[in-house]
Amino acid sequence: MMNKLYIGNLSPAVTADDLRQLFGDRKLPLAGQVLLKSGYAFVDYPDQNWAIRAIETLSGKVELHGKIMEVDYSVSKKLRSRKIQIRNIPPHLQWEVLDGLLAQYGTVENVEQVNTDTETAVVNVTYSTREEAKTAIEKLSGHQFENYSFKISYIPDEEVSSPPPPQRAQRGDHSSREQGHAPGGSSQARQIDFPLRILVPTQFVGAIIGKEGLTIKNITKQTQSRVDIHRKENSGAAEKPVTIHATPEGTSEACRMILEIMHKEADETKILNISSHSLLACKISAEKSTDNMETPRTEEIPLKILAHNGLVGRLIGKEGRNLKKIEHETGTKITISSLQDLSIYNPERTITVKGTVEACASAEMEIMKKLREAFENDMLAVNQQANLIPGLNLSALGIFSTGLSVLPPAAGPRGPPPPPPYHPFASHSGYFSSLYPPHQFSPFPHHHSYPEQEIVNLFIPTQAVGAIIGKKGAHIKQLARFAGASIKIAPAEGPDVSERMVIITGPPEAQFKAQGRIFGKLKEENFFNPKEEVKLEAHIRVPSSTAGRVIGKGGKTVNELQNLTSAEVIVPRDQTPDENEEVIVRIIGHFFASQTAQRKIREIVQQVKQQEQKYPQGVASQRSK
Repeated sequence: MMNKLYIGNLSPAVTADDLRQLFGDRKLPLAGQVLLKSGYAFVDYPDQNWAIRAIETLSGKVELHGKIMEVDYSVSKKLRSRKIQIRNIPPHLQWEVLDGLLAQYGTVENVEQVNTDTETAVVNVTYSTREEAKTAIEKLSGHQFENYSFKISYIPDEEVSSPPPPQRAQRGDHSSREQGHAPGGSSQARQIDFPLRILVPTQFVGAIIGKEGLTIKNITKQTQSRVDIHRKENSGAAEKPVTIHATPEGTSEACRMILEIMHKEADETKILNISSHSLLACKISAEKSTDNMETPRTEEIPLKILAHNGLVGRLIGKEGRNLKKIEHETGTKITISSLQDLSIYNPERTITVKGTVEACASAEMEIMKKLREAFENDMLAVNQQANLIPGLNLSALGIFSTGLSVLPPAAGPRGPPPPPPYHPFASHSGYFSSLYPPHQFSPFPHHHSYPEQEIVNLFIPTQAVGAIIGKKGAHIKQLARFAGASIKIAPAEGPDVSERMVIITGPPEAQFKAQGRIFGKLKEENFFNPKEEVKLEAHIRVPSSTAGRVIGKGGKTVNELQNLTSAEVIVPRDQTPDENEEVIVRIIGHFFASQTAQRKIREIVQQVKQQEQKYPQGVASQRSK
């Protein structure tokens, strides 16, 4: 989609050639025509990154014929719908702070970070209504955060400007296949595109591409892959990201070929440098010169794999066992970059593998196998949540901060996003909607009445209470507003308790959002070891009359529940019911495991209630037996 820009406050003396020259002088070349009117003009940019660069470079900063130019997106009133763009966001701003700020003005359906080469961050925000977007623009324009002033514009809403043909996705055509559905409508045959992302030294990019692109064409042809080298990003950087899309086998083979090219290029460069040195030092003995010209060790160029922080924990494994096993089996040395390197621009960790080409290639296969497995498990959990929480719009949640284990690589200066169906640069908050087309998650085909309020007691480390509350209670208030839930921290039961209870009250969607944020916050603030998953204990109360159904005959139901969700579920048999005739069910696990278990247990309780309403005598007599 073209990005049409409006250029305002122009002098009557300005010509189209003046504008072309001005844009060209600032390395913002115009490919299309300049539509010049009296006092203003329009230009088109096919790429949003260039459009943003033009706005940031020129608007309010450049004088032409005595007048300061204004540059912004040109969006007609009928297209001023729900989508806005926010620029000049501090790069260190935490996502949860931004989410909380946006949520003050309405329901945010999606937040997608835009890949730019600016020092500050840019996001596209979609609100649920036109009015909410308008309010956000009015309130946030010029909003000061530290020394940064937000700049906000409407951007065209594609759904308004060009709605897709309604029949298309139903015919099993190309669009349907891109979205991962088999012609018969089943998604079971879906092949998830989980690309390999690696960093290569900039000096080897030319060799990988080859003369007239012949080398990279050969790689893609032999491996049936698509290889994207993001060489225009991060100008001057020592390394460039490369994204490889293919089958697992094709991905590994392409990676191996790239490694071989880099090592060959390094060897030839080293030999040339040594030869030049030998000519200058002609008195050195022939034997010593020969020694100096030995082929350098291949370990000098490590394989660097990029992986989202949310997936890295499961790659490492408990106490680092998975990594140690890969190192032992492949003969490599593997290190992972620090959590301190993560930012709003870059939620990816760098996995550095040192060894021979063969060893690195073998390690890559094992590493990607673990990462792919973690990603697919997350997607399975996401799909379970979509079915288990009635009406839950996952694309609108935007709950996940850097540490939560459900995110693919996010937007950043490392490269532009590839086409659907998988976006390795999808943003934090826009994760669900950018990973898969929105209709796969929302709206749901079934509708239910307004859900009842639920109470969940979540136990967090005592030392994390301050981080959850925030300065003067700011964070917990922001979290409560965002989730639409009541969130309170119960008083400590004693001076030396290791855990504190967070009481969360709200409907299922609010529970999902609030608990998800708390899990993410604990990971982000390093209250858990980087190598371990965040696992918390949650308590929910169920009627004592349904506890037996949760346990099942001989413990069958609770065992199946634990196998399904990977959470530990404990239903004490000898527990005395409280004044409301309820007992506590304990659930211990990572976020999605806990959520799935909570929903399944609520589902069992609801089934019992429905049976009691339909057959009150029958259920009572069954319980008395």
